[in-house]
Amino acid sequence: MTTQTTPSSPLAERSTGLPRPARASALVVGGGTMGADVALVLARAGCRAVVVEPGAARRQGLDAYFTDGLHTLEAGHRRGLVSACASLDDVDWRSIDLVIECIPEKLDIKQALFAELVRRSRPDTLLCSNSSSFPISAIAQGLATAQRMLGLHFFMPAHLVPLVEVVLGKDSAAGLADALSDFMRGCSMVPVLVRKDLPGFLANRLQHALAREAFAMIDAGVATPEDVDAAVRFGFGFRFLAAGPVLQRDHAGIDVHCAAAASMYPSLAANTEPARALTERVASGKLGMKTGAGFFTWTPESIAAERKRYDGLLMAGLRLLKPELPPIDDEST
Repeated sequence: MTTQTTPSSPLAERSTGLPRPARASALVVGGGTMGADVALVLARAGCRAVVVEPGAARRQGLDAYFTDGLHTLEAGHRRGLVSACASLDDVDWRSIDLVIECIPEKLDIKQALFAELVRRSRPDTLLCSNSSSFPISAIAQGLATAQRMLGLHFFMPAHLVPLVEVVLGKDSAAGLADALSDFMRGCSMVPVLVRKDLPGFLANRLQHALAREAFAMIDAGVATPEDVDAAVRFGFGFRFLAAGPVLQRDHAGIDVHCAAAASMYPSLAANTEPARALTERVASGKLGMKTGAGFFTWTPESIAAERKRYDGLLMAGLRLLKPELPPIDDEST
């Protein structure tokens, strides 16, 4: 049930909207790849973004990362809007309108951080988690101001993938979710509202449903990893750029889909555990690019080439979708 705020509270006054991005200040806690890219999303729209990153080496590299990222986004003039610091003690909490947590996926650490955020932030500051696995209700458990806590889930790379999920916890104020969605649209993102705090939210549940069937077919010897990827990228996945699975049904005919579903659903994978193709690789330490091997073999050179190819195609897709993306809400543009 949604918590209602009183008309006199700062939180209730804010439930009608956040400042426009160009008039707002945000804090990103965690300067890893995800946190740094979230900061780029904010700065691109004119929002002042401060990233808290305790690791000295990573923090020192963020300045160049921000410069390169904003240049890629054709927003190099925003360079002065994003900065990094070492500690929550270094933050001017009076100016912070929005906090986005991007720290490692450990529930106890997130809960401790949110308790600290409640202590330090203004009463009307929105406190959000980018967690992909923990419900915001679990992170906010026991905190008196859980109504101002929301999930805000980006997808890697956050500055190139337009989707962001706004997730309501059981105590989150619905008005604040609407305000956060408006703010994200002002950052030229496409927010989707997830009304129930389910594991995996919306997009990851869809993604894992596909992955379950894909890896089950690899386990069964139906297709190779290369052919699975080709089937998605150059087949139905190619069409997803133009229309999602619901709109596709209207294009193709709902009766056609319904008949195919009746034929295939009984034989689709219903595994409740990850596929052997995954668990065996995890057990042997073949975790993908970060260990040099996964389904494919990786070297520093091949990783660099693949990431250049991958990011280049995402940028091309972003340009194709630009007419359908929300415009940046910024007085200076």
